[in-house]
Amino acid sequence: MILKNAKIVDDSFRFADADVAVEEDKISEIAPGLAGGEEIDLSGCVLVPGFVDIHIHACVGADTCDADADGLAKMCAHLVTKGVTSFCPTTMTVSHKGILRALETVKSCMDHPPKGAAIAGVNMEGPYISIHKKGAQKGEFVKNSDFKEFQEFYDACGGIIKLVDIAPECPGAEEFIPQASRLCTVSIAHTEADYACAKHAFELGITHATHLYNAMPGMKHREPGVIGAVLDDPRVRAELICDGFHIHPAVLRITFEALGKDRVVIVSDSMRAAGAPDGVSELGGQTVYVKDGQARLKDGTIAGSTTNLHQEIKNLVGWGVPFLTAIQAATLNPARAIHEDERIGSIKVGKYADMVALDSDLNIRMVVARGKIAVNNNA
Repeated sequence: MILKNAKIVDDSFRFADADVAVEEDKISEIAPGLAGGEEIDLSGCVLVPGFVDIHIHACVGADTCDADADGLAKMCAHLVTKGVTSFCPTTMTVSHKGILRALETVKSCMDHPPKGAAIAGVNMEGPYISIHKKGAQKGEFVKNSDFKEFQEFYDACGGIIKLVDIAPECPGAEEFIPQASRLCTVSIAHTEADYACAKHAFELGITHATHLYNAMPGMKHREPGVIGAVLDDPRVRAELICDGFHIHPAVLRITFEALGKDRVVIVSDSMRAAGAPDGVSELGGQTVYVKDGQARLKDGTIAGSTTNLHQEIKNLVGWGVPFLTAIQAATLNPARAIHEDERIGSIKVGKYADMVALDSDLNIRMVVARGKIAVNNNA
């Protein structure tokens, strides 16, 4: 298969005029004027890497913590229609058995992949968070970090955990962070940490920040906190939920400018109401009320999102973030965050053939996932 006549976003995240040849599930050649085999005309389109969502709990009624293979298959099938070709099913702060069941189910689905978006591994959001910044996480299961327990989780699922969250001010963090960071990416999250505590956590091995601004103290001119520490430290990437609800568009523009093109990771943090109408839903064993696409607990606490990476890219471009910057934040940067960038995240020979063709209005015309056409709106 040869994808022809599109402007491509190359591995350096610049525009290039070239065709892309696909053999089996990999990109085999990138050059102008390629010919032979099935040729697909993508004139008028921009070809970008498949989107990588490393923080997503649920969508279309299915949740990672349901520990249901059919539900994960539904997620895979839905996400690919939104241009997501790889994702990390994300657990909540639930019981020990609940996390273990979820991990085992995800591992089974990785061993026998459903059609659609590929599962890149698991993101563990909780239970090692601050009870005071738990957000929509269930308080009864919040606990201090325990590396022995985490090692058991990691071994039980065959090492598929790609990212784990921690509040570094809580007991156990000093021992947990350096040990866990040898196994996967460790992220600061749901935390009351101040600037000094956060900087110390980065020295210990934290390299990621979960949904920056949300579930952490705000930044003040004399108390920069976690946000200031992240902006101030080039070793740390930061997730942003770009629905315009979790973070004001002006703050998103400022943060993209401050972090630069290599340190922003767009995530959906979506819950099971994503892809469904407004109404009553559920997250981590708690009732969630969705109105105008905004999900909240009964007390008004924000409870995840109902967005997706494709919509977030359109939002960001509309709010003034450069297109190429937004695309890198949804593709290569998350792939780097979970150490999968040798296989996914950019259009490069030898990587998986995961690509999205966008028209001039940024609508999806085609999605290629692992070398197969998964969505075709190009007719």
